[in-house]
Order: sequence, then structure tokens, then C-alpha cells
Amino acid sequence: MKSTGIVRKIDQLGRVVLPKELRRNLSIEKNDPLEIFVDKDQIILRKYQYHKACMITGKISKDNMVLANGKLVLSREGIEILSKEVGKIDVYV
Repeated sequence: MKSTGIVRKIDQLGRVVLPKELRRNLSIEKNDPLEIFVDKDQIILRKYQYHKACMITGKISKDNMVLANGKLVLSREGIEILSKEVGKIDVYV
């Protein structure tokens, strides 16, 4: 583990501010989720990398597309299946 030499105090609500330079170096943006691990007497923070499952195939991959403001997750195969199904629907406007 590499020391940064940065020391921060915990505020009254138990929060710690991660310095801007550290966030920039680790590509941590506002509202990014962080995982919290405990290893003996150490607290480890890591940017959370989630891979959602395709809603059609169930395939879990970092390449899955998140659509409709996060409400729809599709793999490439799922998109193909869905587009074929949608093509079968008659839409009357």
C-alpha cells in the first residue's frame, strides 16, 4: 500500500473529505459509489465497479448498456432479441 502523506480529520457527522487531487487521480466523480472494506485495523475505500445483468439474457458484463436513465440494462445479444420482438409489434397511432 502506498502512502499519500495526506491526513484528514473526521467531522462531527463521521465524514472524511477526499482531496481533489486524489479524486482526480483515481477518476472519482461526484456521486460515484465507493466500496468500503475492513482489513484488520485498516479501512479501505475503492471505487465501486458494478456490472449489471442484462434484463433479457441475464448476462453480466461491463459492456452491457445502461439505458433509459438506468432503468434498462441490455447486452448486445439482449438488444438483438428485443429489437426482433419489437419488430413484430403492430403500433397504431
